[in-house]
Amino acid sequence: MGILDRLFGKSEPKNPEDEYLITTTEEFIKVEHPRRETETILWKDIEAIKLINTDEGPFAPDIWLVLIGKDSGCLIPQGSKGFETVYNIVSEYENFNFENFIKSMSCTDNEEFLLWRKEE
Repeated sequence: MGILDRLFGKSEPKNPEDEYLITTTEEFIKVEHPRRETETILWKDIEAIKLINTDEGPFAPDIWLVLIGKDSGCLIPQGSKGFETVYNIVSEYENFNFENFIKSMSCTDNEEFLLWRKEE
């Protein structure tokens, strides 16, 4: 940011992912969205994990880590503060599908990739 921008109050453009607040504890993940209700899921309630790709970037998040439970869930945009923390935890789950993660990272279409499903 240049001196004139600082003097006149202009700021650098924000990434849309910066508007999301992700909180992780030993018990749960909470995602505060700028335009939706807050979502919370307990770690123990996660039944499936997906990555959903959209074609909405760069003006909206275009890759979402989705934690799915029977009665709860969270959508976490890639690039938000906290995404890496959650990803690092769930990627340690047994049978996590790294191949689908890689496919998602090279995909520009609207598509879903299953990364993990709880075995019964």
